[in-house]
Amino acid sequence: MSMSTCQALLQAREEVAVGTMAFHFQRPAGFAFKAGQAIDLILPAAEVAGGQSQRHAFSLVSAPFEDELVITTRMRDSVFKRALRMLPIGALVEIEGPFGSLILHSDRARPAIFIAGGIGITPFVSVLRQATHDRLPQEMVLLYSNRRPEDAAFLPELQNLERHNAKFHLVPTMTAMGKSAMPWQGETRHIAEDLLRKTMNGLQKPVFYVAGPPGLVAAMCDVLNRVGVNDDDIRSEEFYGY
Repeated sequence: MSMSTCQALLQAREEVAVGTMAFHFQRPAGFAFKAGQAIDLILPAAEVAGGQSQRHAFSLVSAPFEDELVITTRMRDSVFKRALRMLPIGALVEIEGPFGSLILHSDRARPAIFIAGGIGITPFVSVLRQATHDRLPQEMVLLYSNRRPEDAAFLPELQNLERHNAKFHLVPTMTAMGKSAMPWQGETRHIAEDLLRKTMNGLQKPVFYVAGPPGLVAAMCDVLNRVGVNDDDIRSEEFYGY
């Protein structure tokens, strides 16, 4: 598959969690992708300190039925993130793609269990938006781990999707509530064998999708193996430098 490059215009930006921003781009004409896929975002040299063009891979949060392309990222202090933060509304960037393997499997009889740590949530937001829009009959469960509710991007939207999609079950967990100023009634356990067994209970032959920092992805794949999940039924993507 050949990668095509096209231009996209920055339309808006917003904070979606503490230290996490979403960037909205006009969707280029004819740009097709599948829910869960990623793009390379290329900032022109003129916009970057030091004058080198910079690229970074991002999952698309937006779903294929939507008319914009949205990425979401933790705003760390890197050359790329500084340039992205300073990008004026109306600026043009280059987009290359789409690519990536976190696309929902097509056997609707098999449930999907998504496991996301932090900003690893982005491809699953796209998949869940599209599945809800298409009224897919597929059972889907999302285990979403954050330190605090303040850090949990898209949590209100995911709670809303769960209300509107009888096939979707959300299991958010907050593992550092001692550092939070917000109330929390839900899970506080790390995603480990007990929580996974509880989540898998009653689901027939689920396919697992794991996204997040490399350490989380490795740990989750290990735990999945321990609870008897075959590697063939695990799809994962590591998010570097997020």
